[in-house]
Amino acid sequence: MKVPILIPKIFDFPFTYESDGIDLKLGDYVKIPFGKSEIIGVVWNEFEKEKNKKFIIKSVISKLNIPSLNKNTINFIDWFSKYNLIPRGMTLKLFLLSGEAIENINVDEFKKFNKKQNSFFYDLSDEQSAALREINKESNKFRVHVLQGITGSGKTIVYFEALKVIIDKGYQALIMLPEIGLTGQFEEKFREFFGFDPAIWHSGITKKNKKIIWNGISIGKIKVVIGARSSLFLPFKNLGLITVDEEHDQSYKQDEGVIYNARDMAISRAYFQNIPINLITAIPSIETFENIKNKKYKISKILNRFKQASLPNYEIIDLNKSKPQNQSWISTEVIEKVKEHLEKKDQVLFFLNRRGFSPYVLCKNCLKVYSCPNCSINLVYHKNTKNLLCHYCGFKTDLKRECKRNISASCKFVFGGPGVEKISEELKKIFPEEKQIIFSSDTMNKKNSSKILEKIVNNRISILIGTQLISKGFHFPNLNCIVVVDIDLSLHGNDLRGAEKNLQLYHQLSGRAGRTGKPATVYFQTYNLDNSMIFDITNKNPNLFLEKELMLRKKNNLPPYQRFVSLILTSIDEKKLQKESIRFKNYIQSKIDFLVLGPVNSSIYIIRKNYRVRLLIRGKKSLKLQESLFNAMKNFKFEKGIKLSVDVDPISFN
Repeated sequence: MKVPILIPKIFDFPFTYESDGIDLKLGDYVKIPFGKSEIIGVVWNEFEKEKNKKFIIKSVISKLNIPSLNKNTINFIDWFSKYNLIPRGMTLKLFLLSGEAIENINVDEFKKFNKKQNSFFYDLSDEQSAALREINKESNKFRVHVLQGITGSGKTIVYFEALKVIIDKGYQALIMLPEIGLTGQFEEKFREFFGFDPAIWHSGITKKNKKIIWNGISIGKIKVVIGARSSLFLPFKNLGLITVDEEHDQSYKQDEGVIYNARDMAISRAYFQNIPINLITAIPSIETFENIKNKKYKISKILNRFKQASLPNYEIIDLNKSKPQNQSWISTEVIEKVKEHLEKKDQVLFFLNRRGFSPYVLCKNCLKVYSCPNCSINLVYHKNTKNLLCHYCGFKTDLKRECKRNISASCKFVFGGPGVEKISEELKKIFPEEKQIIFSSDTMNKKNSSKILEKIVNNRISILIGTQLISKGFHFPNLNCIVVVDIDLSLHGNDLRGAEKNLQLYHQLSGRAGRTGKPATVYFQTYNLDNSMIFDITNKNPNLFLEKELMLRKKNNLPPYQRFVSLILTSIDEKKLQKESIRFKNYIQSKIDFLVLGPVNSSIYIIRKNYRVRLLIRGKKSLKLQESLFNAMKNFKFEKGIKLSVDVDPISFN
């Protein structure tokens, strides 16, 4: 008997195999011969429509002892591929482990995920109880419910209570987080509430543990997964609820390899599974806000902090009046304010969203700037490691160079602009007795990050210097003073979503302070008192900004009112790329009824020695755009050396 089998490779169609007496049904995992090797495939729901005579029909080797992928998941894979313009085989690959399906794991490995211990009982506020009742009203079918609450309002406890209902019914659940750095503290909170361990899933998990978790999920032995973007593609046997925490966070966008928005795809997976999904946020994304307004999504709000803790106060530090001293980035006024907080044993955070010591290094004699040899960007100086680093390709070099102006001498360097390391160096001089730490992706993805978090929580560190990572869901009970070193830096750039992103970032950041009831203050250093962003951040009703932003987007036919699809062409051959991009644009424009803009050079023109050119397709929000684009692209043949990436609903144009 012939069966269609999809394989985890760059094919959009299943291959035909003989089952040879093996009883197979839809979704079964099978081992099959492919070329000179043996690979894992899945029995699919349709045969290849256009038969390819080049392939000889071979026989299935064996059926794997794993519960089959259910029909809803298969339908989701089909839809995901169409929406994101990805071959179905590549989508299937996301559901496997390096092309593997895992079977025959010792059941003892799953004990820790089901071992019940004593859990804590939380007395919910009236607002929390009301939100929980709304969430639980329709917990047996698809719906999108937004839980919007100010930072520190106890949103997590509310959706934990909703999750408890689902688990008690015997279903599995997925909680998605935007950053892997959040999982440690979050796992502890989960264990405290439920009394058992969740499975943690992200890129830092060992291959051995991934195999255990993958199998445990597929056979239903693991009930709850806490994970980053990739957790969306785990083969749940009986998924009953998805929760997307910090749904507004742009880290949910996967921008390399298979490009997709994990939040949007989570909503789609919930739809195909016919299960509820909860979106958790302090300030909704523009897309979510529009869906709330159109009553596609239901919403519950928590307007007060847990145990009536006050929101932080805001103070604007005018740098035109209180100027920092020479070579300093901290004003004298801020220094005095911080001293007062430290005397009260308050923890203090200095926020600057720039990693390293300095974003560029210049020789004051020859005026040459250190730039990456592989990318068209400046190298960032990291003083702690004494290296210049490219934050895109990872290129690293030391700080040595012969001066172009005076060949017999070395360059005399000037460090332009501040990074968190420079701010840290300055603060050590100002507050030499205070323990401090830099909180960024350079320091918090290490093995000792949990120990660092413990020190912060226990107030053994007085001063934190952090990038945007620190704004994402961490709970620091003693943090009552935040200094935004230079909010004016946030105004630079031409990001379509810049205003929305900044509002969410600074609201989240401000929400780290004063969470236990002690008075707290956020200080904004600025040279521009007319900065409208500060008004939007400090406004108690952020929805006013979202309403204004929606009007602006609608007027200019921007997302969420139109769909954008970005086509990125790359090549090491610049001339060939420019020529092919024009030919490709003319071809696409002749085949589809949507507006094609470009080609233009990407804002970062070279990454990893590859030149980059973009086309932008825009049109009404409809799958017709993707369908017509897919049909056009599959018949176009690029010259050798040209690669194409497709980004549906782009959020960055770098």
